[in-house]
Amino acid sequence: MSNEITFELPRTYDRFSVSDRVQHAVMVVSFLFLTVTGLPQKFIYLNNAYLDDLIELMGGIERVRVVHRWAATVLMLATVYHVLAAAHRVLVRRVSLSMLPRYQDVVDGLQAVRYNLGLAKQRPRTDRYTWEEKVEYWSLLWGTVVMIATGFMLWNPIATARFLPGQWIPAAQVVHGGEAILAILAVLVWHFYSVHLRSFNRAMFTGQLNEHEMEHEHPLELERIKAGRAHPAHDPEAVAKRQRLF
Repeated sequence: MSNEITFELPRTYDRFSVSDRVQHAVMVVSFLFLTVTGLPQKFIYLNNAYLDDLIELMGGIERVRVVHRWAATVLMLATVYHVLAAAHRVLVRRVSLSMLPRYQDVVDGLQAVRYNLGLAKQRPRTDRYTWEEKVEYWSLLWGTVVMIATGFMLWNPIATARFLPGQWIPAAQVVHGGEAILAILAVLVWHFYSVHLRSFNRAMFTGQLNEHEMEHEHPLELERIKAGRAHPAHDPEAVAKRQRLF
């Protein structure tokens, strides 16, 4: 009789595709460049020696503006690609719109607050996406649209003034800077804590979660997967036809 001890590796579940992870990486890199080049421009009037040194380190204010615009262009292209990829999933592959907000998300959010305060015995049992992930996603999407619109107005003030009153230009500057600060704080406080400090979520790097992580974060989705209801079958010919139309 063999005395060898065998260890069974925990089962993993696909969470994000390669495309999802590449989009996330591009978003992270462009966001970092926009932050580093945008903050010195927003607070340039302070005459701060550290900001002046940072601008000089990056090659001067004109170089900073050029890099900022290139990073903004990358962000815009990534956003367009993401919208097209989401449309492909819904229209061609018939993936459910599980990222759409629902009333249950409000209930889950209130229960999470009660749990954190010790007023509820358990955390909310969530599905494919938690209420926190939906808040982050839609905040990112809305913030990106605002930043693109106001950034375009600041990048092209003369063209903007042909269609809108001149007062829109300084208004766009205020909104652009305020939304940038809000986005940076959201990433540093909300996202960094939720994904990296509370429990290090590696799904955006590996594309997968193990069974323990699924039970903790997405128990309802895990139940559907085990019951065989997570990926309904589709007619290959119908999918191919929708692919050609798309």
